[in-house]
This record gives sequence, structure tokens and C-alpha cells, in this order.
Amino acid sequence: MKAIVATDQAAQAAGIKLMQRPEPAPAINDVVVEVHASGFVPAEWEWPSTWVDRSGRDRVQPIIGHEFAGVVASRGYGTTGLSLGQRVFGITDWHRDGTLAEHAAVEARNLAPLPGNVDFTVGASLPISGLTAWQGLLQHGRLQAGQSVLAHGAAGAVGSLVAQLAREFGAYVIGTGRAADRQAALDFGANEFLDLDSEDLEEIGGVDLVFDVIGGDVQRRSARIIRPGGTLVSVVGPAAARPDEGLAVDFVVESVPSQLMQIVDRVRDGRLRPHIGTVAGLDDAIPVLNPTERRKGKTVIRVRS
Repeated sequence: MKAIVATDQAAQAAGIKLMQRPEPAPAINDVVVEVHASGFVPAEWEWPSTWVDRSGRDRVQPIIGHEFAGVVASRGYGTTGLSLGQRVFGITDWHRDGTLAEHAAVEARNLAPLPGNVDFTVGASLPISGLTAWQGLLQHGRLQAGQSVLAHGAAGAVGSLVAQLAREFGAYVIGTGRAADRQAALDFGANEFLDLDSEDLEEIGGVDLVFDVIGGDVQRRSARIIRPGGTLVSVVGPAAARPDEGLAVDFVVESVPSQLMQIVDRVRDGRLRPHIGTVAGLDDAIPVLNPTERRKGKTVIRVRS
């Protein structure tokens, strides 16, 4: 089968190739999925699981990508709850070969049914971005109606979903980004927008929850404007800053099929709109995954037309 593999950790996105790899076989409680579309997160180069397995041994030419939509092609021993030919979407285990390939082996427990009226491209854009927004706001951020949320990167793949979900659950949303992101952030649900290049975070006053996808100095400045009892939620590793009278939480997104179903239901009825940026075919994916300029939204590779 065709697959995109990482060949050089130092080269990051420049060190990827489209190669032929053996098709995977399903292990116990696995399914093999015929991948129709796969999302991609550029930060994958920085994940230890991309380069070493659970025992600490180097992974050789791992297949990249970890979110997808496709069709169940075969089932391993003991697998229940999924049928051959069923449309599914979800996240693969971080330490296993990924989804930028024609087939992927996935633990059945990580998959949710993909409704027939949701396109595979849309389905592949949702698992990591959607679950990150959902878990960060509702599980770790303990969002309550009437609170204020500072959503960094509010025009991005994650931030745009953060803004929409926070608005749905009754929050007042302040989106951030660059000047060119202003209208997109407002279109995705932000009540107001702050340009991080030209405006000061301190002008906001105080907020109840910060959803941080940037880290560094922006995270430190954000922590200082969190109200007593508020929360800083970070997806960029251990939080370097903490609110004086609040909580700092960093987390790694988990595949929770019940949450995926709630997310895709919102897409079906129009309450939630994923920000899909660049879409390309598998044969044309290398330059798309190795961009020379900033790309907006989720990058999705259509493995099958």
C-alpha cells in the first residue's frame, strides 16, 4: 500500500516520503480501516511517540498522521461492535503507524460511527481538533455558562472549534490571532478579537478560562489575566505559567467515541463548522505537509477520491 513515512527526525516535515509499505494485519480487538481521508497535525514532529515506541526503542520510518475517516475492511479476533463496510472515524494510538496510508490498523475502542451524510474529508478533520476543544473546555476547563473564555488561535483548526463550542455552552469568547485572522475568528463565533501583534492582552481585563495553543510568553501573559478560581488550559506541553489564584492544566487529547458522536452530531445540524484549510490527494501530499508558508485551518489528505 502507499503510505507517507517520516525518515529524518532532524529534517521534520522535509524528511517525509511517499513509499510502499505492507498492509497491516488486525491484532486482537483491532480493525483494519480502509482510509478515505486523514487529517494532519504539524506538531507531530515534536511528539516523542513519533520517534520511539512504548518501550523506548527507536521507530524506523513510522507512518505519520493519527486522525482519519474510512471504512472497516477487516476485524481482528475478539473485535465486536463494528461491522465490515461500516463508515468510521477516530484517532489511532500515538505509538502505532498512522493514517496517512491506504490502510491503518486501529483499536476498535477508539472508533465512532461516521454518519452517511458526513463527508469523509469533514470526518477526518474532526477527531483531534474536535476532541481537543471539547475536552479542554468541558472536562479540564470545567466551562460554565456566563463565563468568559480567551481562545488563542481562534481562526485555527482547534481554536475555531473552541470558539464555537464555548459560545454554544453560554460563554463570552475573546478570540486572538493575527490581524488577518480577525474576520475568520468572528465568523467562527468569537464575540470580539484581539490582535496579538498590535494589542495588549492586559487590555482585556480578566477572564475565567484561557485555552492556550501557543505557549511561551503568550501563555505567561495570559496567566496573569485569569480571574481568581479560573483555569489556564494548555495543549502545548506542561504549563510554564500558572494563575496566581487559579488552576493550570495541560493535557493530551484522548479518543472518546461518545464525545466524537456528540461533535459530529453538531456538525450535521449546523451548530459546529470545522475549519478545513488545505485538501490534497495522497500522491500530492508531500508539498502540502511541508509548506513554505503559513496555512490556515486543518490540512486533510484525501487518500481515496
